[in-house]
Amino acid sequence: MAECLIVTAAATEFADEIARFADFPIPVTACTSAEQALDEYKDQTILFGSPDMISRVLTDMPTVDWVQSSWAGVTPLIGSDRRDYILTGVKDVLGPQISQYVMGYLLAHELKLLQRMNQQRDHNWFDVSSGVLQRKRLGIMGTGSIGRHVAQTAKVFEIEVTGLSRSGAPSPAFESVLPVGQLHRFLEGIDYLVSTLPQTGDTENLLDKVALARLPRHAYFINVGRSNVVNDAALIDALRNRQLAGATLDVFDEEPVPQDSTLWDTPNLLITAHIAAISHPSLIVPIFVENYYRYVHKQPLNYVVDFDAGY
Repeated sequence: MAECLIVTAAATEFADEIARFADFPIPVTACTSAEQALDEYKDQTILFGSPDMISRVLTDMPTVDWVQSSWAGVTPLIGSDRRDYILTGVKDVLGPQISQYVMGYLLAHELKLLQRMNQQRDHNWFDVSSGVLQRKRLGIMGTGSIGRHVAQTAKVFEIEVTGLSRSGAPSPAFESVLPVGQLHRFLEGIDYLVSTLPQTGDTENLLDKVALARLPRHAYFINVGRSNVVNDAALIDALRNRQLAGATLDVFDEEPVPQDSTLWDTPNLLITAHIAAISHPSLIVPIFVENYYRYVHKQPLNYVVDFDAGY
């Protein structure tokens, strides 16, 4: 059987999960660092793990012809010059986590949870009424597996959901889908904006000053995709000038966010540490095992990434 190098800080946990889950033997070597991966490399053809770590060793492993990412995002590998291998990604498993994160912050905003906590700390009786999610309009940038799951979850709360995609092709999870060329029309009149977009040339700086100005002043923005979609300076300016009601960001150009970043002190901006969806081994290993079986039996692999499209 073809041996696989697992290349990620959590390699031991992934190896243990493979041994538990697979009903056939899969020879693996767990490497918790790029340096260890290079030491263990003996002309293996399969790598499984974190795109950032794999991107550091891939050029020194010429026999590798398949890489299975353990992340939904594969930007470090897309940016590499080497493309003479099959790259497979992660789909259809992170939607529940992302949906719970998004709905949690939508509800927190409508229920004014942070304001109530602050008022309680000051011993104030805060009797301002909460808002409701019913009949609100949610715009989701990205109609892939994660965007669709968020849309389906939102419908439970009777939210009207509109999608934005490159093609504008209809999707049953959305009331309507507009092409990215109609971004400004898409933004007009929505109450909540959620981005699930990957990092590609086409998604760069979509939400600039002009685009953000199309949103209603009461709109709230959540980014669980990639940070390149929004211009940070424009977002900070919109929040400071109360052109937006608030934002929650889980992804950033630099992580961790530098201590001196103005993002920390921007009003009505919540920061989370890229934790909206965690690639737990129990979620990702079944994808790898299925693809490994396909690989050794020379069958087409699932979730093959298009290097040109970026996803």
